[in-house]
Amino acid sequence: MALPPRLVLRGIGKSYGGTRANDGIDLTVMQGEIHALLGENGAGKSTLVKIIYGVVQPDAGSLEWEGKAVTIPDPNAARRLGIGMVFQHFSLFETLTVAENIALGLGTDEPLAALSARISATAARYGLAVDPRVHVHHLSVGERQRVEILRCLLQEPRLLIMDEPTSVLTPQEAEGLFAMLRRLAAEGCSVLYISHKLAEIRALCDQATVLRAGRVVAACDPRVTPAAAMAELMIGQAMAAPVRPARPAAGDAVLAVMGLSLAADSPFGTALRAIGFTLRAGEILGIGGVAGNGQKELLAAISGERRAGENGAVAIAGVACGQAGASARRRLGLAVVPEERLGRGAVAELSLTENALLTGATREVARHGVIRFAPLRRFARGVIESFRVVAAGSEALAGSLSGGNMQKFIIGREMGHAPLVLVAAHPTWGVDVGAAQAIHDALHALAADGVGVLIISEDLDEIFSVCDRIAVLHGGHLSAPVAVGETSVEAVGLLMGGLDAA
Repeated sequence: MALPPRLVLRGIGKSYGGTRANDGIDLTVMQGEIHALLGENGAGKSTLVKIIYGVVQPDAGSLEWEGKAVTIPDPNAARRLGIGMVFQHFSLFETLTVAENIALGLGTDEPLAALSARISATAARYGLAVDPRVHVHHLSVGERQRVEILRCLLQEPRLLIMDEPTSVLTPQEAEGLFAMLRRLAAEGCSVLYISHKLAEIRALCDQATVLRAGRVVAACDPRVTPAAAMAELMIGQAMAAPVRPARPAAGDAVLAVMGLSLAADSPFGTALRAIGFTLRAGEILGIGGVAGNGQKELLAAISGERRAGENGAVAIAGVACGQAGASARRRLGLAVVPEERLGRGAVAELSLTENALLTGATREVARHGVIRFAPLRRFARGVIESFRVVAAGSEALAGSLSGGNMQKFIIGREMGHAPLVLVAAHPTWGVDVGAAQAIHDALHALAADGVGVLIISEDLDEIFSVCDRIAVLHGGHLSAPVAVGETSVEAVGLLMGGLDAA
Protein backbone atom coordinates (compact mmCIF):
# COMPACT_ATOMS: atom_id res chain seq x y z
CA MET A 1 0.00 0.00 0.00
CA ALA A 2 1.39 3.38 -1.03
CA LEU A 3 2.24 5.80 1.75
CA PRO A 4 0.18 9.02 1.84
CA PRO A 5 1.94 12.29 1.06
CA ARG A 6 3.72 13.87 3.99
CA LEU A 7 2.08 17.25 3.36
CA VAL A 8 -0.64 18.49 1.02
CA LEU A 9 -1.64 22.14 0.65
CA ARG A 10 -4.81 23.05 -1.23
CA GLY A 11 -5.83 26.55 -2.28
CA ILE A 12 -3.68 28.36 0.28
CA GLY A 13 -4.32 32.09 0.26
CA LYS A 14 -2.88 34.90 2.35
CA SER A 15 -3.15 38.68 1.96
CA TYR A 16 -1.43 41.59 3.69
CA GLY A 17 -3.59 44.63 3.10
CA GLY A 18 -4.03 44.82 -0.67
CA THR A 19 -1.09 42.51 -1.40
CA ARG A 20 -1.74 38.84 -2.20
CA ALA A 21 1.30 37.03 -0.83
CA ASN A 22 -0.18 33.57 -1.56
CA ASP A 23 -2.94 33.11 -4.13
CA GLY A 24 -4.54 29.66 -4.31
CA ILE A 25 -1.35 27.62 -3.83
CA ASP A 26 -1.42 23.83 -4.18
CA LEU A 27 1.63 21.85 -3.07
CA THR A 28 2.31 18.18 -2.36
CA VAL A 29 5.43 16.91 -0.61
CA MET A 30 5.90 13.12 -0.56
CA GLN A 31 7.49 11.11 2.22
CA GLY A 32 11.25 10.85 1.77
CA GLU A 33 11.25 13.52 -0.95
CA ILE A 34 13.56 16.53 -1.24
CA HIS A 35 11.27 19.16 -2.76
CA ALA A 36 12.55 22.56 -3.92
CA LEU A 37 10.46 25.72 -3.57
CA LEU A 38 11.65 28.31 -6.10
CA GLY A 39 10.73 31.91 -6.83
CA GLU A 40 11.94 35.48 -6.91
CA ASN A 41 12.17 37.57 -3.76
CA GLY A 42 8.60 38.51 -2.91
CA ALA A 43 7.13 35.52 -4.80
CA GLY A 44 5.46 34.22 -1.62
CA LYS A 45 7.87 31.49 -0.50
CA SER A 46 8.47 32.85 2.99
CA THR A 47 4.77 33.37 3.65
CA LEU A 48 3.97 29.84 2.50
CA VAL A 49 6.55 28.12 4.71
CA LYS A 50 5.52 30.30 7.67
CA ILE A 51 1.98 28.99 7.17
CA ILE A 52 3.28 25.40 7.17
CA TYR A 53 5.25 26.09 10.35
CA GLY A 54 2.33 27.82 12.10
CA VAL A 55 3.88 31.29 12.29
CA VAL A 56 1.22 32.72 9.96
CA GLN A 57 -2.40 31.62 9.56
CA PRO A 58 -3.84 31.34 6.02
CA ASP A 59 -6.90 33.29 4.93
CA ALA A 60 -8.06 30.42 2.74
CA GLY A 61 -7.24 26.82 1.90
CA SER A 62 -6.52 23.61 3.80
CA LEU A 63 -3.58 21.46 4.96
CA GLU A 64 -3.25 17.69 5.21
CA TRP A 65 -0.53 15.94 7.21
CA GLU A 66 0.06 12.30 6.33
CA GLY A 67 -3.48 11.92 4.99
CA LYS A 68 -5.32 13.77 7.78
CA ALA A 69 -6.70 17.32 7.73
CA VAL A 70 -4.88 19.53 10.22
CA THR A 71 -4.62 23.11 11.37
CA ILE A 72 -1.27 24.38 12.61
CA PRO A 73 -2.01 27.26 15.00
CA ASP A 74 1.57 27.87 16.13
CA PRO A 75 5.15 26.56 15.80
CA ASN A 76 4.72 24.34 18.88
CA ALA A 77 1.94 22.50 17.07
CA ALA A 78 4.15 22.21 13.98
CA ARG A 79 7.00 20.74 16.02
CA ARG A 80 4.61 18.23 17.67
CA LEU A 81 3.63 17.04 14.19
CA GLY A 82 7.30 16.63 13.31
CA ILE A 83 7.94 19.82 11.32
CA GLY A 84 11.27 21.59 11.79
CA MET A 85 12.32 24.82 10.14
CA VAL A 86 15.57 26.72 9.66
CA PHE A 87 14.61 30.35 9.07
CA GLN A 88 16.62 32.67 6.85
CA HIS A 89 16.25 35.32 9.58
CA PHE A 90 17.25 33.62 12.77
CA SER A 91 15.03 33.21 15.84
CA LEU A 92 17.69 33.16 18.54
CA PHE A 93 18.06 35.01 21.85
CA GLU A 94 21.39 36.80 21.67
CA THR A 95 22.01 36.94 25.42
CA LEU A 96 21.62 33.15 25.84
CA THR A 97 24.11 30.43 25.02
CA VAL A 98 23.79 28.05 22.10
CA ALA A 99 22.70 25.25 24.44
CA GLU A 100 20.12 27.48 26.17
CA ASN A 101 18.65 28.57 22.83
CA ILE A 102 18.36 24.98 21.64
CA ALA A 103 16.80 23.93 24.95
CA LEU A 104 14.11 26.60 24.50
CA GLY A 105 13.46 25.44 20.94
CA LEU A 106 13.14 21.81 22.00
CA GLY A 107 10.98 22.60 25.02
CA THR A 108 12.97 20.09 27.05
CA ASP A 109 13.94 19.88 30.72
CA GLU A 110 17.03 17.83 29.86
CA PRO A 111 20.03 19.01 31.89
CA LEU A 112 22.15 21.49 29.95
CA ALA A 113 25.28 19.38 30.34
CA ALA A 114 23.61 16.36 28.73
CA LEU A 115 22.04 18.52 26.02
CA SER A 116 25.40 20.18 25.33
CA ALA A 117 26.95 16.75 24.83
CA ARG A 118 24.21 15.84 22.34
CA ILE A 119 24.69 19.14 20.54
CA SER A 120 28.42 18.55 20.25
CA ALA A 121 27.91 15.00 19.00
CA THR A 122 25.38 16.07 16.37
CA ALA A 123 27.56 19.01 15.34
CA ALA A 124 30.53 16.69 14.89
CA ARG A 125 28.49 14.15 12.94
CA TYR A 126 27.23 16.71 10.42
CA GLY A 127 30.25 19.03 10.31
CA LEU A 128 28.42 21.99 11.89
CA ALA A 129 31.12 23.18 14.27
CA VAL A 130 29.74 25.32 17.08
CA ASP A 131 30.48 25.56 20.81
CA PRO A 132 27.32 24.97 22.92
CA ARG A 133 28.72 27.22 25.67
CA VAL A 134 29.10 30.39 23.62
CA HIS A 135 26.56 33.22 23.84
CA VAL A 136 24.78 33.83 20.54
CA HIS A 137 25.67 37.53 20.39
CA HIS A 138 29.29 36.47 19.89
CA LEU A 139 28.45 34.33 16.83
CA SER A 140 28.74 35.32 13.19
CA VAL A 141 25.80 34.98 10.81
CA GLY A 142 27.10 31.65 9.52
CA GLU A 143 27.55 30.25 13.01
CA ARG A 144 24.02 31.29 13.96
CA GLN A 145 22.71 29.38 10.97
CA ARG A 146 24.51 26.28 12.19
CA VAL A 147 22.71 26.65 15.53
CA GLU A 148 19.35 26.78 13.76
CA ILE A 149 20.17 23.66 11.75
CA LEU A 150 21.33 21.79 14.86
CA ARG A 151 18.17 22.75 16.74
CA CYS A 152 16.07 21.22 13.97
CA LEU A 153 18.15 18.05 13.70
CA LEU A 154 17.84 17.41 17.43
CA GLN A 155 14.04 17.39 17.01
CA GLU A 156 14.30 14.37 14.66
CA PRO A 157 11.85 15.98 12.21
CA ARG A 158 9.67 14.20 9.63
CA LEU A 159 9.53 17.36 7.49
CA LEU A 160 12.53 19.69 7.51
CA ILE A 161 12.11 23.14 5.94
CA MET A 162 15.41 24.77 4.98
CA ASP A 163 15.73 28.36 3.76
CA GLU A 164 19.06 29.13 1.99
CA PRO A 165 21.03 26.67 4.15
CA THR A 166 24.29 26.67 2.14
CA SER A 167 24.82 30.41 1.83
CA VAL A 168 27.60 30.39 4.44
CA LEU A 169 29.19 26.98 3.84
CA THR A 170 32.32 25.98 1.96
CA PRO A 171 31.83 23.69 -1.04
CA GLN A 172 33.10 20.79 1.07
CA GLU A 173 30.68 21.62 3.91
CA ALA A 174 27.80 22.01 1.43
CA GLU A 175 28.51 18.53 0.09
CA GLY A 176 28.44 17.27 3.66
CA LEU A 177 25.06 18.95 4.19
CA PHE A 178 23.72 17.39 0.98
CA ALA A 179 24.89 13.96 2.11
CA MET A 180 23.09 14.53 5.43
CA LEU A 181 19.87 15.56 3.67
CA ARG A 182 20.03 12.58 1.33
CA ARG A 183 20.50 10.30 4.34
CA LEU A 184 17.52 11.89 6.11
CA ALA A 185 15.40 11.46 2.96
CA ALA A 186 16.44 7.81 2.66
CA GLU A 187 15.25 7.33 6.24
CA GLY A 188 11.85 8.76 5.29
CA CYS A 189 12.22 12.42 6.31
CA SER A 190 10.84 14.90 3.78
CA VAL A 191 12.73 18.12 3.00
CA LEU A 192 11.24 21.35 1.67
CA TYR A 193 14.26 23.23 0.35
CA ILE A 194 14.43 26.92 -0.56
CA SER A 195 17.51 28.13 -2.41
CA HIS A 196 18.44 30.52 -5.19
CA LYS A 197 21.44 28.37 -6.15
CA LEU A 198 19.98 26.45 -9.06
CA ALA A 199 23.02 24.21 -9.47
CA GLU A 200 22.52 22.79 -5.99
CA ILE A 201 18.77 22.43 -6.60
CA ARG A 202 19.57 20.31 -9.66
CA ALA A 203 22.10 18.22 -7.73
CA LEU A 204 19.95 17.64 -4.65
CA CYS A 205 16.20 17.86 -5.23
CA ASP A 206 13.69 15.35 -6.59
CA GLN A 207 10.93 17.83 -7.47
CA ALA A 208 10.53 21.61 -7.71
CA THR A 209 7.55 23.94 -7.43
CA VAL A 210 7.97 27.44 -8.86
CA LEU A 211 6.12 30.46 -7.45
CA ARG A 212 5.72 33.83 -9.12
CA ALA A 213 3.69 36.74 -7.71
CA GLY A 214 2.15 34.47 -5.08
CA ARG A 215 0.97 31.75 -7.48
CA VAL A 216 2.25 28.36 -8.58
CA VAL A 217 3.36 28.81 -12.18
CA ALA A 218 5.17 25.53 -12.81
CA ALA A 219 6.37 22.23 -11.40
CA CYS A 220 9.37 20.40 -12.79
CA ASP A 221 11.98 17.72 -12.18
CA PRO A 222 15.14 19.76 -11.50
CA ARG A 223 17.35 16.77 -12.24
CA VAL A 224 16.47 17.06 -15.94
CA THR A 225 15.41 20.74 -16.21
CA PRO A 226 18.28 23.11 -17.15
CA ALA A 227 19.10 25.85 -14.67
CA ALA A 228 18.41 28.53 -17.30
CA ALA A 229 14.91 27.12 -17.84
CA MET A 230 14.18 27.18 -14.11
CA ALA A 231 15.45 30.76 -13.86
CA GLU A 232 13.15 31.75 -16.73
CA LEU A 233 10.17 30.13 -14.95
CA MET A 234 11.00 32.11 -11.81
CA ILE A 235 11.31 35.56 -13.38
CA GLY A 236 8.91 35.11 -16.29
CA GLN A 237 11.43 35.95 -19.00
CA ALA A 238 14.75 34.80 -20.36
CA MET A 239 17.77 35.76 -18.26
CA ALA A 240 19.89 38.49 -19.81
CA ALA A 241 23.58 37.77 -20.25
CA PRO A 242 25.73 39.09 -17.38
CA VAL A 243 27.10 42.58 -17.98
CA ARG A 244 30.85 42.85 -17.32
CA PRO A 245 32.00 46.15 -18.78
CA ALA A 246 35.58 46.61 -19.86
CA ARG A 247 37.69 48.11 -17.12
CA PRO A 248 41.00 49.90 -17.31
CA ALA A 249 43.93 48.53 -15.34
CA ALA A 250 43.55 48.93 -11.59
CA GLY A 251 44.62 52.36 -10.39
CA ASP A 252 46.02 53.72 -7.16
CA ALA A 253 45.33 52.11 -3.79
CA VAL A 254 42.00 53.25 -2.36
CA LEU A 255 42.07 50.93 0.68
CA ALA A 256 45.23 49.67 2.33
CA VAL A 257 45.31 47.40 5.37
CA MET A 258 48.81 46.98 6.80
CA GLY A 259 49.78 44.75 9.71
CA LEU A 260 46.30 44.88 11.20
CA SER A 261 46.17 42.89 14.42
CA LEU A 262 43.14 43.09 16.66
CA ALA A 263 42.35 41.14 19.81
CA ALA A 264 39.08 39.21 19.91
CA ASP A 265 36.29 41.25 21.50
CA SER A 266 34.95 38.20 23.37
CA PRO A 267 36.21 34.84 24.65
CA PHE A 268 34.62 33.23 21.58
CA GLY A 269 35.69 35.81 18.98
CA THR A 270 38.56 35.54 16.52
CA ALA A 271 41.68 37.68 16.81
CA LEU A 272 43.03 39.22 13.62
CA ARG A 273 46.72 38.52 13.06
CA ALA A 274 48.86 40.81 10.90
CA ILE A 275 46.24 41.24 8.16
CA GLY A 276 47.58 42.98 5.08
CA PHE A 277 46.20 43.68 1.59
CA THR A 278 45.74 46.52 -0.88
CA LEU A 279 42.58 47.29 -2.86
CA ARG A 280 43.04 49.46 -5.93
CA ALA A 281 40.65 51.73 -7.79
CA GLY A 282 38.63 49.78 -10.33
CA GLU A 283 39.38 46.40 -8.73
CA ILE A 284 37.06 43.84 -7.13
CA LEU A 285 38.82 41.86 -4.40
CA GLY A 286 37.09 38.91 -2.73
CA ILE A 287 37.79 37.57 0.74
CA GLY A 288 36.48 34.06 1.26
CA GLY A 289 36.33 31.95 4.38
CA VAL A 290 34.09 29.86 6.60
CA ALA A 291 31.97 31.98 8.94
CA GLY A 292 33.62 32.57 12.31
CA ASN A 293 37.21 32.91 11.08
CA GLY A 294 37.48 36.66 11.55
CA GLN A 295 35.15 38.09 8.90
CA LYS A 296 33.02 39.94 11.45
CA GLU A 297 36.12 41.35 13.15
CA LEU A 298 37.73 42.39 9.85
CA LEU A 299 34.58 44.17 8.70
CA ALA A 300 34.37 46.01 12.03
CA ALA A 301 38.03 47.05 11.77
CA ILE A 302 37.63 48.35 8.20
CA SER A 303 34.29 50.10 8.78
CA GLY A 304 35.47 51.89 11.94
CA GLU A 305 33.10 50.05 14.25
CA ARG A 306 36.28 48.90 16.03
CA ARG A 307 39.45 50.99 15.95
CA ALA A 308 42.85 49.56 15.16
CA GLY A 309 45.78 49.81 17.55
CA GLU A 310 47.81 51.79 15.00
CA ASN A 311 46.40 54.66 12.94
CA GLY A 312 48.34 53.45 9.89
CA ALA A 313 46.83 49.96 10.01
CA VAL A 314 43.97 51.19 7.79
CA ALA A 315 44.20 53.86 5.08
CA ILE A 316 41.52 55.13 2.72
CA ALA A 317 42.73 56.98 -0.38
CA GLY A 318 46.13 57.36 1.26
CA VAL A 319 44.78 58.84 4.50
CA ALA A 320 45.60 56.83 7.62
CA CYS A 321 42.40 56.26 9.58
CA GLY A 322 42.88 53.22 11.78
CA GLN A 323 41.96 55.30 14.83
CA ALA A 324 39.08 57.12 13.11
CA GLY A 325 35.43 56.26 13.68
CA ALA A 326 32.86 55.09 11.16
CA SER A 327 31.59 58.58 10.25
CA ALA A 328 35.09 59.89 9.55
CA ARG A 329 35.82 56.93 7.29
CA ARG A 330 32.59 57.49 5.39
CA ARG A 331 33.62 61.09 4.81
CA LEU A 332 36.83 59.74 3.25
CA GLY A 333 34.73 57.77 0.75
CA LEU A 334 33.94 54.44 2.43
CA ALA A 335 30.56 52.72 2.02
CA VAL A 336 29.68 49.50 3.84
CA VAL A 337 27.10 46.74 3.39
CA PRO A 338 27.13 44.78 6.69
CA GLU A 339 26.34 41.08 6.97
CA GLU A 340 23.25 41.67 9.13
CA ARG A 341 20.51 43.38 7.14
CA LEU A 342 18.26 44.35 10.02
CA GLY A 343 20.00 45.76 13.06
CA ARG A 344 23.23 46.86 11.38
CA GLY A 345 22.20 47.53 7.79
CA ALA A 346 18.74 48.94 8.46
CA VAL A 347 16.29 49.66 11.28
CA ALA A 348 13.13 47.58 10.88
CA GLU A 349 10.86 50.15 12.55
CA LEU A 350 11.95 53.03 10.26
CA SER A 351 10.76 53.74 6.72
CA LEU A 352 12.99 53.22 3.70
CA THR A 353 13.27 57.00 3.41
CA GLU A 354 14.50 57.25 7.00
CA ASN A 355 16.86 54.30 6.49
CA ALA A 356 18.33 56.08 3.48
CA LEU A 357 19.46 58.86 5.82
CA LEU A 358 21.33 56.60 8.24
CA THR A 359 24.53 56.31 6.21
CA GLY A 360 24.31 59.31 3.93
CA ALA A 361 23.60 62.60 5.70
CA THR A 362 24.97 64.82 2.91
CA ARG A 363 24.39 68.54 2.49
CA GLU A 364 21.67 67.75 -0.03
CA VAL A 365 19.49 65.90 2.49
CA ALA A 366 20.58 67.41 5.82
CA ARG A 367 21.76 70.97 6.36
CA HIS A 368 22.53 72.61 9.71
CA GLY A 369 20.94 69.65 11.49
CA VAL A 370 17.65 69.93 9.58
CA ILE A 371 16.54 66.96 7.45
CA ARG A 372 15.34 67.86 3.95
CA PHE A 373 12.81 65.12 3.26
CA ALA A 374 12.02 65.95 -0.38
CA PRO A 375 15.51 65.09 -1.73
CA LEU A 376 15.75 62.21 0.76
CA ARG A 377 12.55 60.67 -0.61
CA ARG A 378 13.82 61.14 -4.18
CA PHE A 379 16.99 59.28 -3.23
CA ALA A 380 15.03 56.42 -1.63
CA ARG A 381 12.67 56.18 -4.61
CA GLY A 382 15.65 56.12 -6.96
CA VAL A 383 17.14 53.16 -5.08
CA ILE A 384 13.79 51.34 -5.14
CA GLU A 385 13.41 51.85 -8.89
CA SER A 386 17.01 51.16 -9.89
CA PHE A 387 17.25 47.92 -7.91
CA ARG A 388 13.64 46.78 -8.43
CA VAL A 389 12.94 46.67 -4.71
CA VAL A 390 9.48 45.22 -4.07
CA ALA A 391 8.03 47.59 -1.47
CA ALA A 392 4.93 49.70 -0.93
CA GLY A 393 6.79 52.91 -1.70
CA SER A 394 9.56 54.84 0.02
CA GLU A 395 7.54 55.17 3.23
CA ALA A 396 7.23 51.40 3.70
CA LEU A 397 8.82 50.15 6.91
CA ALA A 398 12.09 48.30 6.38
CA GLY A 399 10.75 45.40 8.44
CA SER A 400 7.93 44.86 5.94
CA LEU A 401 10.32 43.88 3.13
CA SER A 402 11.45 40.35 2.35
CA GLY A 403 15.09 39.61 3.15
CA GLY A 404 16.16 39.77 -0.48
CA ASN A 405 14.42 43.07 -1.12
CA MET A 406 15.94 44.59 2.01
CA GLN A 407 19.35 43.47 0.76
CA LYS A 408 18.76 45.13 -2.61
CA PHE A 409 17.78 48.38 -0.91
CA ILE A 410 20.88 48.43 1.32
CA ILE A 411 23.18 47.66 -1.63
CA GLY A 412 21.54 50.39 -3.71
CA ARG A 413 21.67 52.90 -0.85
CA GLU A 414 25.41 52.40 -0.35
CA MET A 415 26.17 52.55 -4.08
CA GLY A 416 24.11 55.72 -4.32
CA HIS A 417 26.51 57.55 -2.01
CA ALA A 418 29.17 57.62 -4.78
CA PRO A 419 31.88 55.94 -2.69
CA LEU A 420 35.59 55.56 -3.40
CA VAL A 421 35.51 52.17 -1.64
CA LEU A 422 32.56 49.79 -1.22
CA VAL A 423 32.92 46.97 1.29
CA ALA A 424 30.10 44.43 0.98
CA ALA A 425 29.59 41.38 3.20
CA HIS A 426 27.49 38.67 1.53
CA PRO A 427 26.11 41.07 -1.11
CA THR A 428 23.67 38.55 -2.64
CA TRP A 429 22.84 36.41 0.39
CA GLY A 430 19.25 35.24 0.03
CA VAL A 431 18.38 37.17 -3.14
CA ASP A 432 16.95 35.48 -6.22
CA VAL A 433 18.93 34.76 -9.37
CA GLY A 434 17.67 37.81 -11.23
CA ALA A 435 18.42 40.16 -8.35
CA ALA A 436 21.82 38.56 -7.75
CA GLN A 437 22.75 39.15 -11.38
CA ALA A 438 21.56 42.76 -11.16
CA ILE A 439 23.70 43.31 -8.04
CA HIS A 440 26.72 41.73 -9.71
CA ASP A 441 26.20 43.91 -12.79
CA ALA A 442 26.02 46.97 -10.53
CA LEU A 443 29.25 45.96 -8.76
CA HIS A 444 31.01 45.58 -12.13
CA ALA A 445 29.70 49.00 -13.23
CA LEU A 446 30.90 50.53 -9.97
CA ALA A 447 34.39 49.09 -10.49
CA ALA A 448 34.37 50.29 -14.11
CA ASP A 449 33.81 53.81 -12.73
CA GLY A 450 36.99 53.48 -10.67
CA VAL A 451 35.54 52.40 -7.32
CA GLY A 452 37.45 49.81 -5.31
CA VAL A 453 35.11 46.97 -4.28
CA LEU A 454 35.86 44.54 -1.45
CA ILE A 455 33.53 41.54 -1.16
CA ILE A 456 33.53 39.37 1.97
CA SER A 457 31.59 36.20 1.20
CA GLU A 458 31.42 32.47 1.86
CA ASP A 459 29.79 31.96 -1.56
CA LEU A 460 32.67 30.85 -3.78
CA ASP A 461 30.48 30.86 -6.90
CA GLU A 462 29.93 34.56 -6.30
CA ILE A 463 33.60 35.30 -5.64
CA PHE A 464 34.79 33.47 -8.73
CA SER A 465 32.19 35.05 -11.00
CA VAL A 466 32.64 38.64 -9.79
CA CYS A 467 36.12 39.17 -8.34
CA ASP A 468 39.50 39.87 -9.93
CA ARG A 469 41.54 38.54 -7.00
CA ILE A 470 40.74 36.37 -4.00
CA ALA A 471 42.22 35.87 -0.53
CA VAL A 472 41.06 33.48 2.20
CA LEU A 473 40.57 34.26 5.88
CA HIS A 474 41.13 31.38 8.30
CA GLY A 475 41.70 31.59 12.03
CA GLY A 476 42.30 35.34 11.80
CA HIS A 477 45.05 34.95 9.17
CA LEU A 478 44.63 36.19 5.59
CA SER A 479 46.25 34.34 2.70
CA ALA A 480 48.05 36.28 -0.01
CA PRO A 481 45.58 37.49 -2.66
CA VAL A 482 45.83 35.69 -6.00
CA ALA A 483 44.20 36.27 -9.37
CA VAL A 484 40.95 34.31 -9.68
CA GLY A 485 42.18 32.77 -12.95
CA GLU A 486 45.23 31.35 -11.18
CA THR A 487 43.36 29.26 -8.58
CA SER A 488 40.31 26.96 -8.34
CA VAL A 489 37.21 26.45 -6.22
CA GLU A 490 38.74 23.26 -4.81
CA ALA A 491 41.99 24.97 -3.85
CA VAL A 492 40.18 27.87 -2.19
CA GLY A 493 37.86 25.44 -0.43
CA LEU A 494 40.91 23.73 1.10
CA LEU A 495 42.25 27.08 2.30
CA MET A 496 38.85 27.85 3.82
CA GLY A 497 39.09 24.55 5.71
CA GLY A 498 42.52 25.44 7.06
CA LEU A 499 44.55 23.24 4.70
CA ASP A 500 47.34 24.37 2.41
CA ALA A 501 45.90 24.24 -1.10
CA ALA A 502 49.31 23.39 -2.48
